[in-house]
Amino acid sequence: MKRSRFSEEQIIGILKEHQAGMTAGELCRKHGISDATFYTWRKKYGGMEVSEAKRLGELEEENARLTKLLAESMMDVSTLREMLTKNF
Repeated sequence: MKRSRFSEEQIIGILKEHQAGMTAGELCRKHGISDATFYTWRKKYGGMEVSEAKRLGELEEENARLTKLLAESMMDVSTLREMLTKNF
């Protein structure tokens, strides 16, 4: 996954500028981002504080790790079931 040029703190700062009254177009030109990027950030980080955004990142990492563990265990169970059904 591509790493963003902006940290979560910077993204939240940009969104606070928008809440302070700057238009989305002005912010996009000022920071060199596309409209789509701005609205994606707003959807994901809108109304958050920096600590909440960091916690969100930690939870996403933990979720990815747990999903991987679950997939590996399901594959192990599937392999064992396949081995048990074979006639020797």
